[in-house]
Amino acid sequence: MPQPVKDHTPEPCILVIFGGSGDLAKRKLIPALYNLSLDGMLPSNFAVLGLGRRAMSDGEFRDTTREGIVKYSRQALVDRKWADFERHLFYLAGSIDDPALYEAIKIRTEQIEGDLHLPGNRIFYLAIPPNSFASACEGLQQVGLVSPPDGVHPFCRVIVEKPIGRDLKSAQEINAVIGRVFDESQIFRIDHYLGKETVQNIMVLRFANSILEPLWNHKYIDHVQITVSEAEGVGTRAAYYEETGALRDMVQNHLLQLLCLVAMEPPYSLDPDVVRNARIDVLRCLRPITGKDVNQFTVRAQYSPGIVGGVEVPGYRREPGIRPDSTTETYVALKLFLDNWRWAGVPFYLRTGKAMAKRASEVAVQFKDIPQILFNANPASPQPPNVLTLRIQPEEGMSLRMISKVPGTKAQTHPVELNFKYGDAFGSPSPEAYERLLLDVMAGDASLFMRRDAVEASWAWITPILEGWQTYGTKWLPEYSAGSWGPVEADRLIQNDGRMWRTL
Repeated sequence: MPQPVKDHTPEPCILVIFGGSGDLAKRKLIPALYNLSLDGMLPSNFAVLGLGRRAMSDGEFRDTTREGIVKYSRQALVDRKWADFERHLFYLAGSIDDPALYEAIKIRTEQIEGDLHLPGNRIFYLAIPPNSFASACEGLQQVGLVSPPDGVHPFCRVIVEKPIGRDLKSAQEINAVIGRVFDESQIFRIDHYLGKETVQNIMVLRFANSILEPLWNHKYIDHVQITVSEAEGVGTRAAYYEETGALRDMVQNHLLQLLCLVAMEPPYSLDPDVVRNARIDVLRCLRPITGKDVNQFTVRAQYSPGIVGGVEVPGYRREPGIRPDSTTETYVALKLFLDNWRWAGVPFYLRTGKAMAKRASEVAVQFKDIPQILFNANPASPQPPNVLTLRIQPEEGMSLRMISKVPGTKAQTHPVELNFKYGDAFGSPSPEAYERLLLDVMAGDASLFMRRDAVEASWAWITPILEGWQTYGTKWLPEYSAGSWGPVEADRLIQNDGRMWRTL
């Protein structure tokens, strides 16, 4: 039978945001809800209760979030719509470690639910550091705000922001803390990259187009490049970044999830667990990089002084809050393999870094060269290969490089790009990632969220790399100029295989 289209109609609920006065709520969460409201995707009776240390009234919280809407919303603020939307925003101040806060949350939540005729469906968003997860979860449980997923009670769900751990052991500990209070079916571990329109389109591209799937394997694909470059340096996140680094911050979640979507086997349905099973199978096929192998298959580096977008950027170790002898990487490149039938022998090259030439994210699938006959017979000027590129940001779309004949009497060829842009094709900007993800949580669809075993499987592969760096790493990391595309060592990583990084 045809797979039915998923119903993303959310049920009436209250969203309780731990960290409601923070940057994430102001820049992403509240604007996402506002846009969903403008698009008619939210029920008329919903509510948001922001929690934070800073003392604010409901009115002050609404004024603060209005500023965030004006500055960060995908759609402009409309006074009439905002007047209706802000009536659903509330605020409560208190310390996460104070048991009295949870009694206050219970009283305020029940009051709001009564006033707005909400049925008791609750979502708790933990936009707080992982060391506060235990206090939050246990506090909610002790006052009776966590109901079981039995189909009898109103639903209760929790959204968990990264980082979920620093290594396998800490990730297991965090998952255990949350799992003591919430059932796995109630836990939504969010990775905003999975909510991006182009990322969601990877599955559609692969499994809704018959011309691609027969070619999507080691017989026809030479290699795959996945790039996530950031133009900004560490900025105000120095304290966090110094303890994290690019491998933990970007590869463990964003890049590995992109890899899973590109490399997964076709799921037999769109059921959330079926899709997530297909993704985790990719992680289980990753060839380990351990011990001295880190020197052969990984490169890490730090940015040195340079210019990005016309602005001078100091070197990483010169940034405020960074240790002068820091060995935290701001750039990482990896060469990895999947030991399964489909991808046997196909290298995947991943790279990510800060203070790079531009902000861009893409997946590039390069197909194998054609035989050296006919139009490729001259070894001095080989034909460029076909490349399918999926652009994730900043300009969402895709392109396919083909070879075409140049008009004229000679048999001359030239590469051309077949381009697709979301904005041009559909006439409107794509929804922000958090819009889709929040809507999915309200609808109970976990397809785009990380399951516990997937989080731990990714850390199980990442942790030996961290240990290898600790054992075999050097005191001073290679450097790359801010505003460049990375260190020469990363160029050698791919050039040693007769390949080159793409220029985005």
